[in-house]
Amino acid sequence: MGRFKYLFESKWFKRLTNKYVLATLFFSFWMLFVDRSSLVIQSELDSKLKALNDGINFYQKELTHTENQIEALSSDPEKLERFARETYWMHKPGEQVILVAPLDEEK
Repeated sequence: MGRFKYLFESKWFKRLTNKYVLATLFFSFWMLFVDRSSLVIQSELDSKLKALNDGINFYQKELTHTENQIEALSSDPEKLERFARETYWMHKPGEQVILVAPLDEEK
Protein backbone atom coordinates (compact mmCIF):
# COMPACT_ATOMS: atom_id res chain seq x y z
CA MET A 1 0.00 0.00 0.00
CA GLY A 2 3.03 2.23 0.47
CA ARG A 3 3.59 2.83 -3.22
CA PHE A 4 -0.07 3.79 -3.83
CA LYS A 5 -0.16 6.18 -0.86
CA TYR A 6 0.80 9.12 -3.08
CA LEU A 7 -1.97 8.20 -5.54
CA PHE A 8 -4.67 7.93 -2.87
CA GLU A 9 -3.70 11.26 -1.34
CA SER A 10 -3.63 13.02 -4.71
CA LYS A 11 -5.98 15.93 -5.32
CA TRP A 12 -7.20 14.37 -8.63
CA PHE A 13 -7.92 10.98 -7.09
CA LYS A 14 -10.09 12.63 -4.44
CA ARG A 15 -11.98 14.58 -7.11
CA LEU A 16 -12.52 11.53 -9.33
CA THR A 17 -13.74 9.38 -6.45
CA ASN A 18 -16.31 11.97 -5.42
CA LYS A 19 -19.76 10.34 -5.37
CA TYR A 20 -21.20 12.95 -7.76
CA VAL A 21 -18.40 12.45 -10.28
CA LEU A 22 -18.80 8.68 -10.07
CA ALA A 23 -22.57 8.97 -10.49
CA THR A 24 -22.11 11.25 -13.52
CA LEU A 25 -19.59 8.88 -15.09
CA PHE A 26 -21.86 5.89 -14.49
CA PHE A 27 -24.87 7.75 -15.93
CA SER A 28 -22.86 8.83 -18.99
CA PHE A 29 -21.62 5.29 -19.60
CA TRP A 30 -25.14 3.93 -19.18
CA MET A 31 -26.69 6.43 -21.61
CA LEU A 32 -23.96 6.05 -24.24
CA PHE A 33 -23.62 2.26 -24.36
CA VAL A 34 -26.18 0.34 -22.29
CA ASP A 35 -29.54 2.11 -22.54
CA ARG A 36 -32.23 1.22 -25.07
CA SER A 37 -31.62 4.50 -26.89
CA SER A 38 -27.83 4.36 -26.68
CA LEU A 39 -25.43 6.00 -29.07
CA VAL A 40 -24.69 2.69 -30.79
CA ILE A 41 -28.37 1.92 -31.39
CA GLN A 42 -29.02 5.47 -32.60
CA SER A 43 -26.24 5.18 -35.18
CA GLU A 44 -27.71 1.86 -36.41
CA LEU A 45 -31.15 3.45 -36.69
CA ASP A 46 -29.69 6.42 -38.58
CA SER A 47 -28.06 4.09 -41.10
CA LYS A 48 -31.36 2.20 -41.58
CA LEU A 49 -33.19 5.50 -42.04
CA LYS A 50 -30.67 6.59 -44.67
CA ALA A 51 -31.12 3.28 -46.52
CA LEU A 52 -34.90 3.70 -46.45
CA ASN A 53 -34.67 7.27 -47.73
CA ASP A 54 -32.39 6.10 -50.55
CA GLY A 55 -35.01 3.47 -51.41
CA ILE A 56 -37.74 6.11 -51.44
CA ASN A 57 -35.71 8.30 -53.79
CA PHE A 58 -35.00 5.35 -56.10
CA TYR A 59 -38.65 4.32 -56.33
CA GLN A 60 -39.79 7.91 -56.88
CA LYS A 61 -37.42 8.15 -59.86
CA GLU A 62 -38.67 4.81 -61.16
CA LEU A 63 -42.27 5.99 -60.75
CA THR A 64 -41.67 9.15 -62.78
CA HIS A 65 -39.86 7.11 -65.45
CA THR A 66 -42.77 4.66 -65.65
CA GLU A 67 -45.33 7.47 -65.76
CA ASN A 68 -43.43 9.09 -68.65
CA GLN A 69 -43.29 5.76 -70.45
CA ILE A 70 -47.03 5.21 -69.97
CA GLU A 71 -47.74 8.70 -71.29
CA ALA A 72 -45.57 8.09 -74.37
CA LEU A 73 -47.13 4.68 -75.03
CA SER A 74 -50.71 5.90 -74.63
CA SER A 75 -50.19 8.81 -77.02
CA ASP A 76 -48.59 6.87 -79.89
CA PRO A 77 -50.03 3.50 -81.02
CA GLU A 78 -46.88 2.65 -83.01
CA LYS A 79 -44.76 2.95 -79.86
CA LEU A 80 -47.26 0.80 -77.99
CA GLU A 81 -47.09 -1.90 -80.66
CA ARG A 82 -43.28 -1.80 -80.70
CA PHE A 83 -43.16 -2.01 -76.89
CA ALA A 84 -45.55 -5.00 -76.87
CA ARG A 85 -43.60 -6.81 -79.58
CA GLU A 86 -40.19 -6.25 -77.97
CA THR A 87 -41.17 -6.83 -74.37
CA TYR A 88 -43.84 -9.53 -74.55
CA TRP A 89 -42.95 -11.12 -77.95
CA MET A 90 -46.42 -10.43 -79.32
CA HIS A 91 -47.15 -10.97 -83.00
CA LYS A 92 -49.90 -10.50 -85.52
CA PRO A 93 -51.91 -13.50 -86.74
CA GLY A 94 -50.03 -15.39 -89.44
CA GLU A 95 -46.74 -13.73 -88.48
CA GLN A 96 -43.77 -15.77 -87.32
CA VAL A 97 -41.52 -14.57 -84.49
CA ILE A 98 -37.92 -15.75 -84.42
CA LEU A 99 -35.92 -15.16 -81.26
CA VAL A 100 -32.20 -14.84 -81.68
CA ALA A 101 -30.02 -15.36 -78.62
CA PRO A 102 -26.86 -13.26 -78.41
CA LEU A 103 -23.58 -15.08 -78.75
CA ASP A 104 -21.54 -15.59 -75.61
CA GLU A 105 -18.15 -14.13 -76.42
CA GLU A 106 -16.63 -15.44 -73.21
CA LYS A 107 -16.37 -19.03 -74.52
